[in-house]
Amino acid sequence: MKSKHPVPAVTSLPQSPQDEADHRVRRYVLTMAIRIVCFALMMFIQPYGWYTWVFALAAAVLPYIAVVFANAGSDSTETIAESPVQELEAPAAPAETLPIVPEAAPGVFTIHESRQDRE
Repeated sequence: MKSKHPVPAVTSLPQSPQDEADHRVRRYVLTMAIRIVCFALMMFIQPYGWYTWVFALAAAVLPYIAVVFANAGSDSTETIAESPVQELEAPAAPAETLPIVPEAAPGVFTIHESRQDRE
């Protein structure tokens, strides 16, 4: 009896490299847009106060965070894709049909053929 493995589900496959790169670029652009907004709020909101320092700190730290997140990738866990190749087990050959050749060196295969084998 052949043992069949279940067909892999599409959800078990990892995200394509192009989709992952697009996701990282979108996240980077969003973070840098937030940085630009923080920089503009820091410059244009009057009177200056403690919130100005918060906006300045965010504008200074967000580029580092954006680069780290963009380089880290989207998945922190590795997904294991199942192989779609079906594994078949070879039938066990009867012991009496296998010739035992003691003079053969280890790692050397000796094949004996006869006319009956060619039919």
